[in-house]
Amino acid sequence: MLEPAARYTGYTAYEYLEAGKDYREFAYATQIGRVPEYAGLELTTEQAERTRRLLREETVISLHEHVQVFPEDMGELREHIKQGREPTGYQGLSRSGLTAVFDNGMDGTCCISSDAGWKYQDVLFDLGVRMADLAHQDFVIKAESVADIEHAQQTGRIAHIFALEAATPIENEIDRLDVLYGFGVRQMGIAYSEANLLGSGLKERGDGGLTYLGDRAVERMNKLGIAIDISHSGDRTGLDVIRRSKTPVFITHAGARSVWPTNRMKDDETIKSCAERGGVIGIEAAPHTTLSKQHPLHSIDSVMDHFTYCVELVGIEHVSFGPDTLFGDHVGLHDAFAANLSLGQAHGSVEYQKVPYVDGLENPAEGFYNIIGWLVKHGYSDDEIRLVVGGNTMRVLKEVWV
Repeated sequence: MLEPAARYTGYTAYEYLEAGKDYREFAYATQIGRVPEYAGLELTTEQAERTRRLLREETVISLHEHVQVFPEDMGELREHIKQGREPTGYQGLSRSGLTAVFDNGMDGTCCISSDAGWKYQDVLFDLGVRMADLAHQDFVIKAESVADIEHAQQTGRIAHIFALEAATPIENEIDRLDVLYGFGVRQMGIAYSEANLLGSGLKERGDGGLTYLGDRAVERMNKLGIAIDISHSGDRTGLDVIRRSKTPVFITHAGARSVWPTNRMKDDETIKSCAERGGVIGIEAAPHTTLSKQHPLHSIDSVMDHFTYCVELVGIEHVSFGPDTLFGDHVGLHDAFAANLSLGQAHGSVEYQKVPYVDGLENPAEGFYNIIGWLVKHGYSDDEIRLVVGGNTMRVLKEVWV
């Protein structure tokens, strides 16, 4: 983990408002040191300095995170979410070394007005409130283009890119994609685990593939310049999207089903098809997802088993990282929202041993220091590391974004 970025002034979320008057205040999880620091890297002095140099100098992009801070008491989670005011973890981000981050906000837990989530008005509220907060500080900046990411890199800032894990909120209104683009959304999934009007999610018994409305949505996202994500889509729907899209597609946060056999992982056909069309798979690290038989207790080593498999399958030019971390008790979030997040159906009958957190990839502040450190320790070159921590993603964005 790095020292706080020089440009970070200590701003905390919504400090321009009066807590207790303008919004309800909660006690939030600490952004640094919530769990013990990962001790498994054991880098030499030279390796540690090389890790810090790469993190400082290279364009480092997370394809998928939730950079908000959650309540310390997860028993208050639903009441907190209903307030619709998610705080961005500026302090933690200042230690991350990230150049850019795709932030998926509340997503499936966007339950401001309905416990079912995903309501269009709620999503717009979440986006608008988060943007209002970003506008009151100058370290984490709203990013909508490759030029914005380059500007962040040059000026010591972090480029924050809004994303949604599914297009479910558009219902049957294709023009809502334009509205969401206008709000700053630059990456979007087709379906979450549940099917919607566009296609099937990964938990469904059957997958009918991309619908005609889904065809129109893919076409519109291509025209707008919204990067498409198929992480939570069913297998057939995901393959249909890859074939229909005129630009490369992301699998922003997943792993390989050949390494851990659950629906949450992607099969080899999907990973290879994505790569053949120029796309990239970002390796996931949310609790109890990217496990492996070699490392059944979820840690950075489990995650990197998926990374090495995908590199061998499709080449290092098509692999990146979308750790899917947050500030707070991620396992507690999953427990509280198991139905919304379809965790049971995603795991199926595959048994696993529960852990309290993913050792080495617990939050956005520590993730990429440990990822780069692991790559350094395991003999990857600077050029290879440069590709997987940002270069591959930038290549796709230059083709997809307008």
